[in-house]
Amino acid sequence: MIFVVNAGSSSIKVALFGAGDVPVLTGMVSEIGGASRLTVGEVTREAEAATHEAALALLLDGFAGAGHPLSRFEAAGHRVVHGGAALTAPVRVDGEVLAAIEAAAPLAPLHNPHNLSAIHALMRLAPDLPQVACFDTAFHATSPEVAWRYALPPAEAARGLRRFGFHGISYESMTLRLPEMLGYLPPRVLALHLGNGASLSAIKDGRSVATTMGYSPLDGLTMGTRTGAIDGNAVLRLAEIHGIDGAARILNRESGLLGLGGHSDMRALRAAGTPEARFAIDHFAYWAIRHSGSMIAAMGGLDCVAFTGGIGENDRSMRAAICDGLGYMGVTVDPAANEANAARIDRGGPAVVIVPAAEEAHIARATAAIIGTGT
Repeated sequence: MIFVVNAGSSSIKVALFGAGDVPVLTGMVSEIGGASRLTVGEVTREAEAATHEAALALLLDGFAGAGHPLSRFEAAGHRVVHGGAALTAPVRVDGEVLAAIEAAAPLAPLHNPHNLSAIHALMRLAPDLPQVACFDTAFHATSPEVAWRYALPPAEAARGLRRFGFHGISYESMTLRLPEMLGYLPPRVLALHLGNGASLSAIKDGRSVATTMGYSPLDGLTMGTRTGAIDGNAVLRLAEIHGIDGAARILNRESGLLGLGGHSDMRALRAAGTPEARFAIDHFAYWAIRHSGSMIAAMGGLDCVAFTGGIGENDRSMRAAICDGLGYMGVTVDPAANEANAARIDRGGPAVVIVPAAEEAHIARATAAIIGTGT
């Protein structure tokens, strides 16, 4: 049994996997340090979780109560957002790996510290349990240097200022499942991971050659609360006015769909129906289409469009708008198939598919492979 942990800034999501890709049991603690809520399976209740370690202990107690005690776990797999330039594949956690993840924390200050806290908490709660780290940046390590290097002086590049890209676990999982869906792996895939965090990836012959996120998850598309691409001098001006911390707050937490339309959730924007909300939706679609052109250029063409993430999987109107904007590449959508959220929704030309996110199952498989279990 593989225990998969996805630790966020104020929440922990976990899932337990046996022999298949469907979890045996899932759980979550939200609002850690505040009005926490514990969910195990279908049951949710209020809980006290002042720290990530306390939250993880609650989840493990809940799993034990549901018949899945920690003693039966073979290993734990963790989603770690940033592996830096060195960690480019799933790896068993040891002291050296922990140090490397910590060294990458300044590159992902909103993510890596919480990923680390979950690893350390599980080490204290179950010191003999093997742990494996899987990195959101790893899939993009195949991008050529011309794609990931900023045009900065060598001394600044040596500080780690470069494009890394994110959502790699999602993209790798998608790439492995496309042959099952289509019977072959399309040579040039435009992959769209659209959710509160959103990015695109150009996947050529199964390898990432370009992506929209960069040094951090801030770059690229319009997102729930992040600006997406913005001129560096505009960032400097925000820092001049608001200070570095204030600028970081605005860029990461107060912008994007929230800043434009008053809501960070696409469903709330559609329900609001205000001019500002409609503009935010249009902004999201426009920049997804515009950045798609860049990804297509990086691949030298297009054979498949693949949607995943909460918006990509569920927002029919957004999928239709983006595909309509890619009509110049021969992309078409069958309205009935799109409305039904069918696995394949094109009417010919490049394949257009919906690939449900399965990051936890992918982490479980990678973890099993690293520790050599039969799971």
